[in-house]
Amino acid sequence: MLKLIFHRLLLSIPLLFAVTFLTFFLSSFAPTDMARNVLGVNGTQAEYLELRAQMGLDQPLLVQYQHWATKVLQGDLGVSYFTNESVSGLLNERIGVTLSIMLGVLVVIVLAGVSLGVLSATRGGRFGKLLDAVSLLGLVFPSFVVALVYIVVFAVWLRWFPATGYTPLNQGFAPWAMGLVLPIFAVATYFTSIVAKQTREAMNDVMKRDFIRALRASGLSEWRVVLLHGLRNAALPVVTNLGLIMVVAMSSSVFVERAFVLPGLGSLAVGAADQADVQLMLGCTLYFALLSVAINLMVDLSYGWLNPKVRA
Repeated sequence: MLKLIFHRLLLSIPLLFAVTFLTFFLSSFAPTDMARNVLGVNGTQAEYLELRAQMGLDQPLLVQYQHWATKVLQGDLGVSYFTNESVSGLLNERIGVTLSIMLGVLVVIVLAGVSLGVLSATRGGRFGKLLDAVSLLGLVFPSFVVALVYIVVFAVWLRWFPATGYTPLNQGFAPWAMGLVLPIFAVATYFTSIVAKQTREAMNDVMKRDFIRALRASGLSEWRVVLLHGLRNAALPVVTNLGLIMVVAMSSSVFVERAFVLPGLGSLAVGAADQADVQLMLGCTLYFALLSVAINLMVDLSYGWLNPKVRA
């Protein structure tokens, strides 16, 4: 298993450089210029050229990226030219919000999605049709639309949860949790239905196999057959796709953070893109890529726990 982890981490290194270089390359085609944005409309042409030279923007793209990558390997993500703050400091201040959302989304997707899938497979009938209808609604309404609906219903009409804003955990668990409920469910609603459908299909396939009939014939209780044997085998294809689902859910959280005015990495990345702050954009991209690597590593570990052949 350790060999698998080491192999995955080695493969992630070129991926991180490829993703950040692609971001750096695409940002060069932006219609706005970072030096011009920093200088403002009142700056002269001479000041503009001098500032571009100070930022290194007059050098070739490969040279600029090489300088950035060299600093990153030394643990320096640079400085935001708009706030004069350390990029790593800005990212570390906001990563807790994004991690809270993603962990909450993962818990909701796994618990609710798997539970609904198992119930749909064992009960079927109207429950299965209802699950299909909910999945179709998730395809029609993306996460940011669901977020607006949740704000109107649960924050404005019912007043159960705050509409916007974020309360740090050190100011109390209850305010922190209440402020995250709507964002988490706004992201998790659609993906829960996807996991539920995958779990249902996998359970329907597993429950027809011979070893399930043998377990039932041996007198084992139905709930033990379903949960301990059927679900463990059905979880393999679900876990396989869970990494991709969580990466897509992470991209949805960017829009949800904007809708709920949450100070996470997503809103920081959008602000950096608006200002053409390349240093901050690259830092956000690197952190998102690291989160994706961590998610897929967790999926590999879970798959290895469920499938002994992988551990071998």
